[in-house]
Amino acid sequence: MGTLRYTASRLLQALGLVFAVVVLNFVLVHAAPGDPVETIAGASGGMSPELMAQLRTQYGLDKSLPVQLGVYLGKVAQGDLGYSYFFNLPVTSMIAERVPATLLLVLSSVLLAFFVGTALGVLSSRRPNGLLSQFITVLSLVGFAAPVFWLGIMLVILLASVFPILPVAGMRSIDSTGTGGFADMLDVAQHLVLPTLTLSLVYLAQYSRLARSSMLDVLGSDFIRTARAKGLADRVVLYKHALRNALLPVVTVLGLQFGNVLAGAILVETVFNWPGLGRLAFESVLRRDYPTILGVLLFSSIVVVVMNQLTDLCYRFIDPRIKAS
Repeated sequence: MGTLRYTASRLLQALGLVFAVVVLNFVLVHAAPGDPVETIAGASGGMSPELMAQLRTQYGLDKSLPVQLGVYLGKVAQGDLGYSYFFNLPVTSMIAERVPATLLLVLSSVLLAFFVGTALGVLSSRRPNGLLSQFITVLSLVGFAAPVFWLGIMLVILLASVFPILPVAGMRSIDSTGTGGFADMLDVAQHLVLPTLTLSLVYLAQYSRLARSSMLDVLGSDFIRTARAKGLADRVVLYKHALRNALLPVVTVLGLQFGNVLAGAILVETVFNWPGLGRLAFESVLRRDYPTILGVLLFSSIVVVVMNQLTDLCYRFIDPRIKAS
């Protein structure tokens, strides 16, 4: 019963947070300078004032902002995110079409950054003053300081120009069949390498530094000294006792930074022409496509909220003290 009450409370908080984010996104997007009708008129080579007024009426832009917000909230409650002003397609179908590509990129980057970063942090904590630890520290500082778009450009120059071993842009080759067979999966994996490396290197550096600091703190605890005094092997002490306690800060940052990874995906997808939500959001911002922008922001907000809930659940599995409390 306690777990059910806790879960229900978290769900209510999540719903309230999503509602607040939807309202805030709507207000901020409509407060930004620019007129979607004028953008459409410019893209089509000109438009009469009568037709522009008709489009504003059709899109509901002639109404006051509170009325537009009420209409939008009513449609969102029914699962209707509206139609794109520019693409003239349902926003829901556009997002559903782009979600697999973005989730593939984001999850690959997060998993690579988490596991490799944690492993590097644990290795450097075993001998804090050794050459390996110093090398990992310098590597993490470089990865932490480098901008995402700069890393992407450097990787393109290195692995696609100097050593042309990987494809540069897109998700599939031109001659790909797209049938989902082994050859198609291998082609997607080859296109995924550069975007994943670019997006994961910054967060890999953060996780390695955090894991190293957390492991050093845990290794100095009393229960670790007690475990070593009992004659336990160093590997058992390190991986069974110390690592489990040191993972809590890393998991916390992982859940909190998932939104940052989605934001970084916008730059990465633009650099590598990856057909995901980030590129769709970038194109929609340039074209003042309000429904598409709001739909992408809503989906991203829901993903971040869900990840925070999953992070709380991971706490209860990693640390039994949290479950007991």
